[in-house]
Amino acid sequence: MQITGAQMVIEAFIAEGVDTVFGYPGGAIMNVYDEIYKQDGFQHILTRHEQAAVHAAEGYAKASGKVGVAMITSGPGFTNAVTGLADAYIDSVPLVVVSGQVPMSLIGTDGFQEIDAIGISRPCTKHNYLVTDAADLPRVLKEAFHIAGSGRPGPVHVDIPKDVTAQIAEYNYDFEVELETYKPHTKGNPRQIKKAMDAIAKAKRPLFYLGGGIINSNAAYEVRDLVHKTKIPAVETFMARGTLSYDDDLLISMLGMHGSYAANMAMSETDLVIALGARFDDRVTGKLSEFAKNADVIHVDIDPASISKLVNADYPIVGDVKKVVLDMLQHSEHIDPDNYESWRETISNFDELHPLTFHEDSDRLKPQWVVKRVGELLGDSANISTDVGQHQMWSAQFYPFNRPRQFISSGGLGTMGFGFPAAIGVKVATPDKTSINFTGDGSILMNVQELMTAVERKIPVVNIILNNNFLGMVRQWQTLFYDKRYSETDLSVQPDFVKLAEAFGGIGYRVKTKEEFDAALKDAIEKNVVAFIEVIVERFENVMPMVPSGGSLFNMMLLEKKETK
Repeated sequence: MQITGAQMVIEAFIAEGVDTVFGYPGGAIMNVYDEIYKQDGFQHILTRHEQAAVHAAEGYAKASGKVGVAMITSGPGFTNAVTGLADAYIDSVPLVVVSGQVPMSLIGTDGFQEIDAIGISRPCTKHNYLVTDAADLPRVLKEAFHIAGSGRPGPVHVDIPKDVTAQIAEYNYDFEVELETYKPHTKGNPRQIKKAMDAIAKAKRPLFYLGGGIINSNAAYEVRDLVHKTKIPAVETFMARGTLSYDDDLLISMLGMHGSYAANMAMSETDLVIALGARFDDRVTGKLSEFAKNADVIHVDIDPASISKLVNADYPIVGDVKKVVLDMLQHSEHIDPDNYESWRETISNFDELHPLTFHEDSDRLKPQWVVKRVGELLGDSANISTDVGQHQMWSAQFYPFNRPRQFISSGGLGTMGFGFPAAIGVKVATPDKTSINFTGDGSILMNVQELMTAVERKIPVVNIILNNNFLGMVRQWQTLFYDKRYSETDLSVQPDFVKLAEAFGGIGYRVKTKEEFDAALKDAIEKNVVAFIEVIVERFENVMPMVPSGGSLFNMMLLEKKETK
C-alpha cells in the first residue's frame, strides 16, 4: 500500500508488537506525532525531557526483555537523548530510538535545530541510520528492531528528515531480515564446550562468575540448574543481581569494588573462572594483573569482541549464554559436586570472617537498614530501580533479589538521573509489581520533572530518597582519598522534597525513624500514586567493603569491627 513515511513508522511499530512509546514532540518529528494522534495501536507516554524518554524506554526494556522505543525531535531534542543512548549502549539494552531531522534540503546548512545526529550517535549505538527515502523506511525499521534485540542487545538510532516523513511510498513489512554482515553466532562450539566441562571436572576451586549477559539472554533459570547440578559456588556482577535467588546457598554475593569480602576472596583464590555473559569490567576485576591470577578462564559470551578483550580466555566460547548453558548441562553428568566440598567450606569461612553487614545506629537511620527493610516488607512483589551513587551500591548489596529483571540500574555509564524515569518504564512494563526507585538527594533532582509524567499518566512510582545532604559517593572518596576536602559535594541547601512532590500532584513524606518509614511506605503503596519518601540518614556512612580504584580485589577496605547486626 502507498502511505507516508510517518504512517510507515506507526505501522512498523504495530507490526513489531510495540505497546508503549516514550517521547517528546518537536518540529522535525511533527508528521509522525500527527499519525500517533490518529492511531490506537499503542500508547505514547509524554515525558518531560528527552533524556528521561530514553531512560524510561530502558527501564521498560530491562524489566520486560522486549525492545524499548523512544521518539524525539531534532537538535536539542536529540542531544538531550544522547545520554540515554550511551547508557543503553554500555549496558546492552535493546532500544529503537527514532529522531526527527530537518528536511533534506537543510541538512548541512546549519538550519534551525539541525545537528549531525548520526555522527553524534555513531559511537554510542549498536547501529544507526539516516533515512533519505521513504521507500527505505520499512526495511530500515525492521532491521532496527532485529539488530537491537538480537546478538548482544543494544540501542539502534533511526534519524528521519521531516520531508521524508511526508513522502508517499510503497509500504511492505512482510519480509525476513537478511544482513550479510550481521549474523550473530548463537550456538557454542561443541568441542569447546566439552573441553570447558572437562576443565570444570578437573578443577579443585572452580567459581561461576555470573554477568549481565545472563539476564539479557533470559538464561537465569538454566544457570540456576547448572549451578545446583555442579554445586559450584557463584558470584554475581552488579548487572547480574537476581540470577540466583538471594537465599541460594551457592550464591556468595556480588563481587567487585563494593562486593563482599567472601566474593572477592573467592575470585582471588579460584583455580577456574567460569564467566557467563560477563565482560570483566574494571569495577569487577580491580587490578587486572592480580585478578584471579592463578586461574584458568572459561568465557562464554555472545559478543566475540568481549572474549579475551581484557582477560585471556583459556576456553573461549562464542554463543548465546542460554544455548551454551543448556549444552553445558548435557555434559555435566561426569562432574562430582563432592569434589568441591572443601572449597565451599573455605568460602563459608571467608563469609564468617567478614560478613556483608553494617553497624546499627540508635540516633539516625542507616541507609542499609532502609534497603533491607523494603526487602523485608516487599521482597519479590517489588521491582527495584536505582539512581547512581551510594544508595545504588547499598541496594545491590542488601536487597533480597529473588528473580532476574528485578533490579534495574545504570551500570557501565553510571548515569545520575536514570532511576526515576527508568522506574516509570519498569512500572509500565510490569504493572503487577510495585515500582521502587532508590535514589539520593543529588540524583533525584536530575530528572525531577518526571513527577509530572508520573502524575499525568497515574504511574505510581515510590521514590525513596536516602538524604544525607551530600553527593555521597564522591564525598566518600573525598573522605578516604582527599583528606576530607569536600569540594562541591555538600548539598545542605536542598528543596523541601515533600512540598516538591505535592506541587506536582504527588505525595511526599519525610521520615527520621523506623516506625515513620514503615508507615510512609505502607501509605504510599496503598494510595497508589507517585510518591517521594525522604529518609534522613546518617551523613557520613560509607559503602563497605571497598576496593580502591586500581587496587587488587584481595586488598579491600573493610568495615571496622564493632557490635554488628
